[in-house]
Amino acid sequence: MAAAMDWLLWSLLLLFLMCETRAFYVPGVAPINFHQNDPVEIKAVKLTSSRTQLPYEYYSLPFCQPGKITYKAENLGEVLRGDRIVNTPFQVLMNSEKKCEVLCSQSNKPVTLTVEQSRLVAERITEDYYVHLIADNLPVATRLELYSNRDGDDKKKEKDVQFEHGYRLGFTDVNKIYLHNHLSFILYYHREDLEEDQEHTYRVVRFEVIPQSIRLEDLKADEKSSCTLPEGTNSSPQEIDPTKENQLYFTYSVHWEESDIKWASRWDTYLTMSDVQIHWFSIINSVVVVFFLSGILSMIIIRTLRKDIANYNKEDDIEDTMEESGWKLVHGDVFRPPQYPMILSSLLGSGIQLFCMILIVIFVAMLGMLSPSSRGALMTTACFLFMFMGVFGGFSAGRLYRTLKGHRWKKGAFCVPFPTMVALLCMWFGISLPLVYLGYYFGFRKQPYDNPVRTNQIPRQIPEQRWYMNRFVGILMAGILPFGAMFIELFFIFSAIWENQFYYLFGFLFLVFIILVVSCSQISIVMVYFQLCAEDYRWWWRNFLVSGGSAFYVLVYAIFYFVNKLDIVEFIPSLLYFGYTALMVLSFWLLTGTIGFYAAYMFVRKIYAAVKID
Repeated sequence: MAAAMDWLLWSLLLLFLMCETRAFYVPGVAPINFHQNDPVEIKAVKLTSSRTQLPYEYYSLPFCQPGKITYKAENLGEVLRGDRIVNTPFQVLMNSEKKCEVLCSQSNKPVTLTVEQSRLVAERITEDYYVHLIADNLPVATRLELYSNRDGDDKKKEKDVQFEHGYRLGFTDVNKIYLHNHLSFILYYHREDLEEDQEHTYRVVRFEVIPQSIRLEDLKADEKSSCTLPEGTNSSPQEIDPTKENQLYFTYSVHWEESDIKWASRWDTYLTMSDVQIHWFSIINSVVVVFFLSGILSMIIIRTLRKDIANYNKEDDIEDTMEESGWKLVHGDVFRPPQYPMILSSLLGSGIQLFCMILIVIFVAMLGMLSPSSRGALMTTACFLFMFMGVFGGFSAGRLYRTLKGHRWKKGAFCVPFPTMVALLCMWFGISLPLVYLGYYFGFRKQPYDNPVRTNQIPRQIPEQRWYMNRFVGILMAGILPFGAMFIELFFIFSAIWENQFYYLFGFLFLVFIILVVSCSQISIVMVYFQLCAEDYRWWWRNFLVSGGSAFYVLVYAIFYFVNKLDIVEFIPSLLYFGYTALMVLSFWLLTGTIGFYAAYMFVRKIYAAVKID
């Protein structure tokens, strides 16, 4: 129990440190200083929708185009995210106002959308698509003002300001479809302090937009591409009829405001989450779960296990001891190699590869090294780390395979990265496979794990097992506690993946990951102890499967999230969701199964080394 108390105290101390740094990050890119009237380029990233989960590039819709379309060179993470960063015709100058200007207008003529283009725009609006733009690498956001105090006078109501990433392409009302064809850009700048004889420079620190729908007749445009916005609420929105051609203006305005926010803190608006209290509850809940689990495990080890070892080591009553049932009776079979040792060692090698990658990525992100301003850096780092961690996965798989009396190490090395690297064949053949072979070669040449007892020539007969020792029941029992320790954090991760939200509370995530490792290890030890007490020595595969039982609950939660949180109704988006979910569940099963397996393996070796075997 003392060890459990120490763990609780250190966890709470680490929790406080994490919470103080939850929004810290290293910017990752150098700031750009603008002078008065310097151009500030507005670029488009993509179109996204939480209903379809299918990103589209900006010019897949008939938006106004510049004279020359230029796409930005992207890293691997941006490509995997579906980003296609491209220039736009918006002309924005630093600290220069624009009341209203028309895009892509020739001789004061409006834009005409064909029937096919109108149908496509209407379809994207009904699918709730958002448009994502960036200015100075800062994403555009739509301000949402919510009243937190709904009772009482309006004067006493407090506004709760939140930001929505991107802006809505349009909206529907009474079976009619309307397009946001006017964008009011609000850019905030921070004036840098300079010497008296130097010219002031500015830095962009926030990028907001107010989308509006204004019909053609209410926008008065002249030959100089200037326009006049209607006053008040006298205008009507711009309707898009998908059955015919539509004429409209694409217009925009620019407003600048000075801000006290410094450039290094400009991402705080996007990274600030309003559910920090729920995160607190999640962490405290997880710590309590692990605390009680540690207490249970300590009780088992201190009372039951030590009592067993003391009884087994009595030299004066060997015959009575042999007649008793218990885990010592299967000492001659507990390290008997299981069926399909190559597959087992390969899966565990993949789990080690995943574990090393996840641990390093979360730790580095927690330190603020993977800035959101470096677009795609997190995913790029994860992919390359996964490749290079193949040497550790191969080493552990090779050594375990030799311990299990395997001989075909080359074929075994090929099996380690194959299930998870189908989508990235080039990187697999060029980086991961050679490193896995290298690690597997040295791991296979390494001295195998020294088991404390010898294996009998003839396997011992296994007695009939109780119903609660069934493998599926074990998965349900072993998976509930690790899942309960991290399921609240899983909600925020799913929101970031499927609802286009920023996730940057890696301090919380790192602590939850440590709790997950501890809880998986402890429940795995408990389950293998009960199995050996039932004189069932076939623990290798069973422990790996049972330790990954929390992946089953992740799958159930993913189905629940799909039904209750997402509005996906079409087949292709549903197939995309469950396809990615299957990959995540499989990866999570490999991760937790590997953690539990090695914890149980060390436990089994430890207890059998503590008893006297004749």
